[in-house]
Amino acid sequence: MRYLSAGESHGPCLTVIIEGLPAGLKLYTKDINRQLERRQAGYGRGARMAIEKDRVEVRSGLRFNETIGSPLTLQIRNRDWVNWQEVMASEGRKPPTLKKLTRPRPGHADLAAGLKYNYDDLRLALERSSARETAIRVAVGTVGRVLLKQFGVRFYSHVTRIGDVTAAVDQLALPELHDTIEKSPVRCADQAASERMVAAIKQAGDAGDSLGGVIELLVTAIPPGLGSHVQWDRRLDGQLAQAVMAVPAIKGVEIGLGFSAAAMPGSAVHDPITRSARGINRSSNRAGGLEGGITNGQPLLIRAAMKPIPTLVRALPSVDWESGEVSRAEVERSDVCAVPAAAVVLEAVIAWTLAVAFREKFAGDSMDEVENAYHYYMEQVKQRLS
Repeated sequence: MRYLSAGESHGPCLTVIIEGLPAGLKLYTKDINRQLERRQAGYGRGARMAIEKDRVEVRSGLRFNETIGSPLTLQIRNRDWVNWQEVMASEGRKPPTLKKLTRPRPGHADLAAGLKYNYDDLRLALERSSARETAIRVAVGTVGRVLLKQFGVRFYSHVTRIGDVTAAVDQLALPELHDTIEKSPVRCADQAASERMVAAIKQAGDAGDSLGGVIELLVTAIPPGLGSHVQWDRRLDGQLAQAVMAVPAIKGVEIGLGFSAAAMPGSAVHDPITRSARGINRSSNRAGGLEGGITNGQPLLIRAAMKPIPTLVRALPSVDWESGEVSRAEVERSDVCAVPAAAVVLEAVIAWTLAVAFREKFAGDSMDEVENAYHYYMEQVKQRLS
């Protein structure tokens, strides 16, 4: 399975074409829209969220709520497009009064992309590098999520840190804490920490600043055997790390014990393999569900570190690359803190990555074929571990 997306932050729409879905997968736009709503929620979001009410439209590949095996095309309209039609017009002549963005924002793609593509207006970098693009990735990830849900796979996320405020929550309790997390304005199950996070975000916003944080994700009921050790690019941990790091503002990723394992002896890091009346198992999950680039049947545990949003009301020093004048960076409408929203985006990119690995393991042109392959394999695994 693969996909290719297109669209700019202030263009008419975001579009994606997904290829390789089996025929017969039940898919409802309400499920995608629900995830899009979750992405737009969270304390600290900017004014754009009051403008956009993201809804997905299906343009091809679905008939009577079932995939038909041909490419699935999804589209999300940008409601803000009406205010940007002159600035972002696809055709016609550039207005002589058009204001160019020439003061790059530190931490954004502005300067690096301007150099790479030889732009004279850095808005061309801003438009595609904007986190607005993650809306279509959430739609794509939801399709993968719906596929995996047919086989019992479930996704959970929560915020463990915003700024210097840290929550105390056992990740294994995430399924039980799901409702509490969904009701929290910062997606945090620790109520006391949640209140301090909200206060920290408000303080940063009042100061014209922004905050980042840490997100933890748990995926349950993943079958063993997804991914491979035989080539570097087929290792699932590498694929997951790429998917997570490709989300805007994510600067770190770890699986299982992650960085803390570097300070521990091997006897305290690796998961003993045990045998009981239930068969062969593991007594712990320090590996986070992956060994040798392959899922081992344990829950998948991933953490991601998100930097503070780089667009600041109190703009950082910059240089106008057209005039050479030392100045302040451009200021665009932005969030104070997008960590809770990023948790939803990360669920989506992880879901898609796992769905691709799942389809590589369980091939078939229809859901019937995929289900038959899955059940045959899982029976084989059961026998080997009994």
